[in-house]
Amino acid sequence: MSDVPAKPVTGDLSMVFMRSVMGRRSRRMAAIVALLASAASAQAATLSLAPVWGDHGVIQRDAPVVISGSAAPGAPVRAILGDAEAQARADKSGHFTLTFPARSASEVPVDLAVEAGGEKLVRHDLLVGDVWLCSGQSNMEFPVARALNGGLEAAISSDPQLRLLTVPQAISFAPQDAFSRPVAWQAAARESVTGFSAACYFMLRDLRKALKVPMGAIHSSWGGSQIRPWLSSEAGLALYGSAEMASIKRFESDPLGAVTAFSPRWEAWYRGATGGGQPWLQPDTLSWQPVPSIQGWLAWEGTPLAAKPLGTVWLRRQVTLSRTQAAAGAVLALGVLDDMDVTYVNGRVVGNSFGWDYQREYRLPPAYLHEGVNEIMVAVTNTYGNGGFASSADKLALRIAGGETMPLGDGWRFSISTAGANPPRTPWDANAGIGVMHNRMIAPLGSFALKGAVWYQGESDVDTPGYADRLKALIAGWRRQFGAKLAVEIVQLANYGPVHTAPGASTWAALRDDQRRVAAGDPQATLVSAIDIGERTDIHPANKPLLGKRLALAARGIAMPMPIAARREAGGVRIRFSGVEGGLQAWSASGPIGFELCDAAGQCRYAAAHTDGDSVILAEDGKPVALVRYAWADSPVVNLFDARQIPVPGFALPVAP
Repeated sequence: MSDVPAKPVTGDLSMVFMRSVMGRRSRRMAAIVALLASAASAQAATLSLAPVWGDHGVIQRDAPVVISGSAAPGAPVRAILGDAEAQARADKSGHFTLTFPARSASEVPVDLAVEAGGEKLVRHDLLVGDVWLCSGQSNMEFPVARALNGGLEAAISSDPQLRLLTVPQAISFAPQDAFSRPVAWQAAARESVTGFSAACYFMLRDLRKALKVPMGAIHSSWGGSQIRPWLSSEAGLALYGSAEMASIKRFESDPLGAVTAFSPRWEAWYRGATGGGQPWLQPDTLSWQPVPSIQGWLAWEGTPLAAKPLGTVWLRRQVTLSRTQAAAGAVLALGVLDDMDVTYVNGRVVGNSFGWDYQREYRLPPAYLHEGVNEIMVAVTNTYGNGGFASSADKLALRIAGGETMPLGDGWRFSISTAGANPPRTPWDANAGIGVMHNRMIAPLGSFALKGAVWYQGESDVDTPGYADRLKALIAGWRRQFGAKLAVEIVQLANYGPVHTAPGASTWAALRDDQRRVAAGDPQATLVSAIDIGERTDIHPANKPLLGKRLALAARGIAMPMPIAARREAGGVRIRFSGVEGGLQAWSASGPIGFELCDAAGQCRYAAAHTDGDSVILAEDGKPVALVRYAWADSPVVNLFDARQIPVPGFALPVAP
């Protein structure tokens, strides 16, 4: 781990390598000992390894072992992994890459020693097996402790051959070599498993039982995140262009300038959503009520927000300044606002931020202020749970340059907007910015070899079109980093939300179909559906053990049910499926439910259906048919499974003549 001080290597540590090569010729053993003892003491530490290379880690079997790190520019680097040796030289920037031959799976631990410029690092107890990356948003972050029977599962989880690593949550506007703080591999046990990703743990646990080789699980996820923050820089550039990427760099050095440049986009959205309103310029065009308390909206009893805290709400505060105060400039502190805000002072934008734990502090140049009454207007948009003020009143203040502080913990008014809760997000947004999580939570893994990656995300993207393109770009970025043969598993979103009693539009179903189409078009990707194990009133279903079981099957190359094609035939439409074992079965009914026939204009109706081996046949109803859909709802009720009790995923397919 690059952020952990290197252990000084003394004569005693030479025994590590003596044991590794016991039985080899004494001349080679002497060379290894000489490598370890070549310097009496280390200078200022410049030698580091990619942070994933820590004690108790797992190395991917049957793949070249590539170790990246940093040393003094131009320094020769020598290393020993078990009984293998490798050499490299640091480039002008100090980066180096060591490559060892591929190794077979082994439960016998080996040590890694790296030496450069008189410094040495040793990593102990490394196993060789399969390593998986698990990433996404809250359903991937969801811990074992909250999963079905989580306490019992954690209590019986002890397995020294299953190793876990959790990446700390942090963002960066440019790719980094290190995580935000040191990380450590841990063997599976109650203490390490309880807070670990449930989907990831149960998958790797089942793989470990089936394959009987060491397993490494790297968990890197963030609840509520969109897919954009997980894109690599190359993917971001390809999808969004150089201007968007340049705005991220500008925000680093000139936040006010970047926010100002982005504001026309937000303002155009607001005007379109409200029929032309511009309250940041004309506050009195809105109706205002006193803010009941500096708390989240759920606590505002007697207001509509106490029952429905979702959407956009304007907060207004007036501040009277003297000529001297205005001429000094100030910092506006608003505490934490849940979820996101766009803040104006006297009609000029000063901030645009997202974050449930981010303290807003916006610089106000003197030109933005004036003598007399100054208007503060804050548009707060909330998309889930409680919203609005998430700090105590004492966090709200106007700090005049030079030391004077004006409290802003009272005197606020509010007005509920009709704009909705899906504004455009800035390229640097902490939750939806381009690449900001990849840069700090994936990039530091370097070229560490992986067996595959699991992606469980999409809930935060259901109202943003183009998910398939973003998902393909994410996968392409991972393969550039980890290798072109990286296997990828995509979890199709679980059922959640209102039930449908008639066919209709569903952004959840559309995103599920995006996930399906990406997996169907990628021979190294697999769709694993969770469409039957969700909870209609809880976006975080607890049955992660069953999901993990399905993920483990897919990781072993066992096919999942997938629709292939729909074609008209006498009496109806036949839909063929692949990946079915034991034929298709309809549970608790004479046939599968949730199928729809749609005409070319997109008008759909439910269809009677029955199974026929690996096919489903929809009955002809005499009306035009151009498309078939299945489970096309936010929270569909499904009853179509194969003999392994694996569900058919939600989908839409054109009907061939």
